[in-house]
Amino acid sequence: MTEVVVSSTRYPYDDTVARLRKAITDTGNNLFADLDQSVAAQSVGLTLRPTRLLVFGNPRGGTPLMDAFPLIALDLPLKLLVWEENAKVKVAYTQAAVLAERYDVTGKDAQIAAMDRTLEAVVAAVA
Repeated sequence: MTEVVVSSTRYPYDDTVARLRKAITDTGNNLFADLDQSVAAQSVGLTLRPTRLLVFGNPRGGTPLMDAFPLIALDLPLKLLVWEENAKVKVAYTQAAVLAERYDVTGKDAQIAAMDRTLEAVVAAVA
């Protein structure tokens, strides 16, 4: 199983971020945070390529997992990393199935599969 899925996007950086934000809400999820890591770098006098971390999920799906397997909260809510490098925009995420394996989640196959489908659907909006 692939630990991290990386996809190239077909849109410029700002369009990619906007489309991902829309796809997140269109799939019934909440966007909990949009962390602009390049702006954070600038705040301390450093430079970083355009880089954003989108943190999102649906409490109906994640809460039961975190309740039954508390350590999975280290990696939930779900996250998408978006960055620009060499004039190309990429999106990356860790599959929910990998998270389930990492934290010995059992008996929640349907919820984990639903999370993976959501990640795939959101990234499909820009890939």
